[in-house]
This record gives sequence, C-alpha cells and structure tokens, in this order.
Amino acid sequence: MSATEHAVMGPGVSRSPLERLSRGDLALLLGAVVVFGVLVYGAVSTQGFLSYGNFKAILASMGIIGIVAVGMSCITISGNLVSVTLGTTVVVTTMLFLAALTFGPVAAIVLTILAGAAVCALQGFLIGGFRANPIIVTIAFGTLQLGLAQRLTNQSTVYPPHDASFRFLAGTVFGLPLSIFVLIAITLALEFWLRRSRLGRESYLVGENLRAARASALRVTPVAVAAFALAGACAAVAGVLLGASQGNATLLTSETYTFQAIAAVLVGGIAITGGKGAIYRTVLGALFIAVVSDMLLLRGYSTGVQVLVRGLVVLAAVVIVQLLAKERA
Repeated sequence: MSATEHAVMGPGVSRSPLERLSRGDLALLLGAVVVFGVLVYGAVSTQGFLSYGNFKAILASMGIIGIVAVGMSCITISGNLVSVTLGTTVVVTTMLFLAALTFGPVAAIVLTILAGAAVCALQGFLIGGFRANPIIVTIAFGTLQLGLAQRLTNQSTVYPPHDASFRFLAGTVFGLPLSIFVLIAITLALEFWLRRSRLGRESYLVGENLRAARASALRVTPVAVAAFALAGACAAVAGVLLGASQGNATLLTSETYTFQAIAAVLVGGIAITGGKGAIYRTVLGALFIAVVSDMLLLRGYSTGVQVLVRGLVVLAAVVIVQLLAKERA
C-alpha cells in the first residue's frame, strides 16, 4: 500500500494479511503451491513416484542441484547476473577430487574446494575490479577449465585410487542422502553471511544499484570476489559429492547443472537484476527442478523430450515468479 493510499484510507484501516505480503513473499507462496501441485500430480499419474527409492533419488538430485544453485544465488544477488559455466566447474572439480584422493579424502576435499573457490574468485575480481561482462568472463573461464582438464587427462576417464576411502560421502544419514544435509548447512551459512556480515549486506546494496554503490564507495570488487568465490566453493562441494557417488569422472559428464542452477535461482524468486531475494528460496526452486526432472525420467521420455518439457515448465515458472517478485510500485 502506498503512502497516498494509507492517507486516504486513514490510520484506522488495517491491511489484510495478503496485502501485507510483499510480492517476493507472494512469489515464495506461489512457488510452494506449484511444487505441491507437481508432487500431487506426480503421485497420482506416475508409477513408482511415491516409492521410497524414488524419494531418495529426488533428494539426491535436489542436493547436488541445490548446492550449486545456492552458490549461484550469491552471484545473482550481488548484481553480477549468473555464471553460465558453473556446471563446468562442477565437472572439473569432480575430476580433481578423484585424482587428489591419492593424498587422502580430507586433503582431497580441502584441495578441491580451494581450487573451485580460487578459479571463481579470479572471475569475480575481473568482473568487479575491471567491470568486465559476467557472461563473457565466465564463458572464457569455462573454456579454460575444459582445455586444462583435457590436457591433463588426455580426455580419459578419471578413477580414484583403488585403496581410496571416500564412499562415506555417498552414504546416507538417517536414511537420507548426505547431500541434503550438506545443502541445509550451506544454506544456513550463506543466509547468515548475507544477513549478518558487512560484506554480505553490501552484496544486496551493490546488487540493487551498482552505480550508486560505486559512488558511495562500497566495496564493489570484494563483494564480487566473495560472491564468485562462494559460488565456486559450492560447485566444488557438489563436485566432491558427485565424484563420491559416481566413482569416476569424465569431461563427457553432463553439464546441465548450470541450467538447472540458474532455473532454481529464478524460480526461487531471486531478481536477475540483483539486490533482492533469499538463499533459502532457491532451495524450493531446486526441489521443483528435481521433481520435474524425476517425473520425466520415470515416464520414460527421451533425453530431447525431457530437456524440452523441463525447459518449457521452468520458463513458465520463471516468468510467473519473476513478475510477482517485483517490488510494489
């Protein structure tokens, strides 16, 4: 309600609970309704959808997609659009993790996360410090990562050492995939960072108005570096979990994580222009993407049809949610 409307209606007139909701909240509510509707539809129309094994499969897929997506959210909120090759970082760090298991699982995990954070932090430095275009920079670094990986592996499949002990990363906790608990932990940590730390709060300010942020001497470059570094670290965590579950890695591994992560971010109601949104909403978007993908797979559709239908469904959801996520005029 605008100030003029409030003055006309008078101070004694209260707004309804629905009117008090921001459009971002309405977007989240709509997203929850859509996800619930898809779940119900899948339950009544798709054989095997309600099985425990399929439930675990959805959560496992959601965990990997969600981890990449919440990292992507930091980039979008900071006003740097998206990284169009974060999925490449997932694939390359998967290979790095399996190769680094020679030094033990702990060292391999630390090395992989540091590598993912470093390569993306450099992208953030170029984007924030030199005002480089995020799309061009991320495409360039994606190509560099693939080229380096091809040179080092000779385009062959990477396997872990025979005596490597890492299977616990592909296990379950209380019957649920470990990736779900990792996703929850990362989501809480990033929400805390964005809401409580100075650099996190500045991410919203920079994302909302970059020109004003520079004029106000806000730390634009550190914000971009931090956002990309966090996204790279999340991609590396996803790479570690993916490597543990697959037991091998190759450059032919699907790189659809970029598309699915971007879709989850937008379906979650984070403004593509930056400055608005919440990390936890992205998790709902990741659940939506995982459910749709699982339903298409269970119905036996070809890969081409799956990509087409998933793209159309995500496009419709993104358009609706993004329209509702705009602030009230």
